[in-house]
Amino acid sequence: MKEFKAESKRLMELMINSIYTNKEIFLREIISNASDAIDKLHYQSLTDKKININKDDFAIIIKIDKEKRTLTISDNGIGMTKEELETNLGTIAKSGSFDFKNQKKKKENIDIIGQFGVGFYSAFMVASKVEVISKAYNTEESNSWSSSGIEGYTIKKSNKENYGTDIILTIKDEEEYNRYLEDYEIKNLIKKYSDYITYPIKMEIEHDKETKLETINSLVPLWKRNKKDISEEEYNTFYSDKFFDYEKPLSHIHTKAEGTLEYNSLIYIPAHASYDYYTKDYEKGLQLYSNGVLIMEKCADLIPDYFSFVKGVVDSPDLSLNISREMLQQNKVLRTIANNIEKHIKDELITMQTEKRDDYLKFWEAFGLQIKAGIYNNYGMDKEKLEDLLMFYSSKEDKLITLKEYVENNKDEQNIYYACGSSVEQIKTLPQVEALTFKDKDILLCPNYLDEFAFKVMLKYKDKEFKNVCSDKIDLDTEEEKEELKTLNENSKDLLKLMKEELDVEEVKFTSRLKNHPVCLSTRGEISVEMEKVMNAMPNNDEINAQKILEINSHHPIAQKLQDLYKKDPEELKKYSKVLYAQARLIEGLPIDNPTEITNLICDILVK
Repeated sequence: MKEFKAESKRLMELMINSIYTNKEIFLREIISNASDAIDKLHYQSLTDKKININKDDFAIIIKIDKEKRTLTISDNGIGMTKEELETNLGTIAKSGSFDFKNQKKKKENIDIIGQFGVGFYSAFMVASKVEVISKAYNTEESNSWSSSGIEGYTIKKSNKENYGTDIILTIKDEEEYNRYLEDYEIKNLIKKYSDYITYPIKMEIEHDKETKLETINSLVPLWKRNKKDISEEEYNTFYSDKFFDYEKPLSHIHTKAEGTLEYNSLIYIPAHASYDYYTKDYEKGLQLYSNGVLIMEKCADLIPDYFSFVKGVVDSPDLSLNISREMLQQNKVLRTIANNIEKHIKDELITMQTEKRDDYLKFWEAFGLQIKAGIYNNYGMDKEKLEDLLMFYSSKEDKLITLKEYVENNKDEQNIYYACGSSVEQIKTLPQVEALTFKDKDILLCPNYLDEFAFKVMLKYKDKEFKNVCSDKIDLDTEEEKEELKTLNENSKDLLKLMKEELDVEEVKFTSRLKNHPVCLSTRGEISVEMEKVMNAMPNNDEINAQKILEINSHHPIAQKLQDLYKKDPEELKKYSKVLYAQARLIEGLPIDNPTEITNLICDILVK
């Protein structure tokens, strides 16, 4: 028996216990090596006219023998000589595929999956013994390489008749490994990891006591086919089969990149959110392939959080099959692909928005919250990427519109007005909204808790500032009206001071901006009433209070009533102050601290 080198022993042990934590990928690795071997022979047949082999004759054959507990993977590829067995299998991390790929840098008509030469040894995660019987093409001698683990290996002559390689795994005796001797399990692993290997993977299946070879894999993946040859039905069927969705997707993005960076991608925009999408258990990511071989089920680095709803696959020959999650995070190729995919997704959403509005509205209903979160997260770093995807309910249009449409519809307006609340219908009834609507202003009605936070981060859109109509900064009065109001407040400062002392507010003042309502609450500073609600609803958060201002309609009869009470009965004025403030809080959806006191005060007022 020959021993592995000391460093090879350590590498094997480290690889089995650390690098490959998912045991089932052993079959992916061995099948990929078999595909490489066939690729090499196919390439030689293209360059050497003496080799007369039909590509259709190439295949990978899998056999299970439950009695002997063996799983055999055979290929009719280029095979290995005794020296190559020694070199490629005797030294861990020595890759014949890597050397061959370097020799053929032009990559003419050939793809080599494996690069690092460690994948083969993943077989020892499930096998107590691994035997490799190989005969190189156009040679007479065949040899057998055998090993039971890190102790070492033996090489001896064998009697294999045909060129190619047989890898025979003796599956470990423990019960957990029995599944690797079941037809259905091996089929599932082939479909999961190696479905798009370009050569047929055939498996011996017994039907009615007769053994037949059944092709398991799909051979050519949909994303590698020419777009013009694929029907909409095929795209939708692939989506439902691959991602187990009962509803067809809203759109798909099929991309093929060539040149310095090569990759194929097929991305889908779902019609609805999955049941766990807005939970912490949801995992984003695209399936990542290298030459049709699955590297990672969900590669999160391929898509940003705000596009985490997309499903799809990415396949690139520029990525190594044997690559860890940590290596992927540092991979420049992956970052470039991710940037391209992000741009394609946004472009497709904009196209849907302008050309397929009904589909976009359906998308917005399902994933609009995620786009708004993308605006707010990362301190607004991504706002310019996402702002044109946003939609809000327009008071004037009576439907959802984009910010771009708001600006186009209100070209003479210097600001973008918005109001927040619990629902569109509730927001429409706010006194401040009614007043601006009367002045023919278009207001974005925002019932979602993230809306205002997004506006605060964005600050502007196309040089137009976002203005909360419930802020005390809203001023649409004429100069004459301003002067008249200023005089009223100055003349009533003692009355207003008395009212303020009874209430938990920053200020009490008369206003001319209300139409029919007697009072409203406005806020001063960066924290609005709606933001106060949201932040105070969060767990483990200190209580936040907006700087509230009680505004009294100077044109409403209540204004004169307050003036009369101040002169005749200041104590009664205090009761009115509390009732009016409670009324303003109720309009804004805020709780009343002492509802019993307020109801008693209302009764006292009513009976007089």
